[in-house]
Amino acid sequence: MSTVITHIAALVTNDPSLGDGSPLGLIQDAAVVVDGDRVAWVGESGAAPAADKRVDAGGRAVIPGFVDSHSHLVFAGDRTEEFNARMSGRSYSAGGIRTTVAATRAASDAELEANLTRYLDEALRQGTTTFETKSGYGLTVEDEARALRIAAAHTDEVTYLGAHIVSPDHADDPAAYVDLVTGPMLDACAPYARWIDVFCEKGAFDGDQARAILTAGKAKGLHPRIHANQLSYGPGVQLAVELDAASADHCTHLTDADVDALANGSTVATLLPGAEFSTRAQWPDARRLLDAGVTVALSTDCNPGSSFTSSVPFCIALAVRDMGMTPNEAVWSATAGGAAALRREDIGRLTPGAYADLAVLDAPSHVHLAYRPGVPLVAQVWRRGTRVA
Repeated sequence: MSTVITHIAALVTNDPSLGDGSPLGLIQDAAVVVDGDRVAWVGESGAAPAADKRVDAGGRAVIPGFVDSHSHLVFAGDRTEEFNARMSGRSYSAGGIRTTVAATRAASDAELEANLTRYLDEALRQGTTTFETKSGYGLTVEDEARALRIAAAHTDEVTYLGAHIVSPDHADDPAAYVDLVTGPMLDACAPYARWIDVFCEKGAFDGDQARAILTAGKAKGLHPRIHANQLSYGPGVQLAVELDAASADHCTHLTDADVDALANGSTVATLLPGAEFSTRAQWPDARRLLDAGVTVALSTDCNPGSSFTSSVPFCIALAVRDMGMTPNEAVWSATAGGAAALRREDIGRLTPGAYADLAVLDAPSHVHLAYRPGVPLVAQVWRRGTRVA
């Protein structure tokens, strides 16, 4: 059955060949025709072809569904006490991950899946129609594999992050843990994952360890992505470009050489403002990256320790307010940018042939996502051609 959505005040297509010719491909007084799970037509409302069903958007804006290309949703427990202490003056470090590792190992499969679906539903109601999620809170062969198996039942964008931190079980022998991550753990996890990730940071894994882990993953058919340059300057971004990683995520502490490498490569810089908000850390300089020609994505980094938000609209507002992005750039980065970070062309845009994933905003313009921070503006969510929220 085909459906035409009409009376759209402003439609973001993310196709510069459409509408106003900008990167957003903005069409005023627009319509979208959905046929099955795909977009069949977009254009001005008065020129819309007939369809089996008609839906009136009521003068609201329509955007592509958000593509959240970085999250950590297979976990148990929370870190309320850590957050409270940090907001009272204690700085963030990677060590807090161990608290979640203990809770996750103790949880049943049913508990982990219930937690995962809770946050996925929460994100969906806020307009996220595609999400990536990682393991990384098990750090044993069995626990990492079960995390990925649970995640793979809910998304195709699954990332093996056995190299989140060195497991507490191997605290005195990090080399042995790298051998585990690149050997038996990788063998058990690869069937469930599309991606491999590593936290390349002081207190986690250095550049040589990260290269070994990502290279082993590539040999198993997993494509790299990297937690890079979050807490300090380091080799992560350069390594990401060297290995053709789909994304280098965080990118807070960058040299000019790092920015040049990203601008001249195909690796997307994924910025995660929820982490800086929740840790009172230095904001990434999105303006510097964008002016250099780097492709930028925005994501939530939803996790129980350093960014416990599933709200992409919140991250858009932060990016505009504190990272130097324009509202147009932030919306593009949260949709088409996220798709680029997942190396996908069938999501993050509303053009013929793309999946009919879209959000109807209770506002006349996408700019309201930054203009009205904290307001629940997502009135409807359509995923694969079906209204789901």
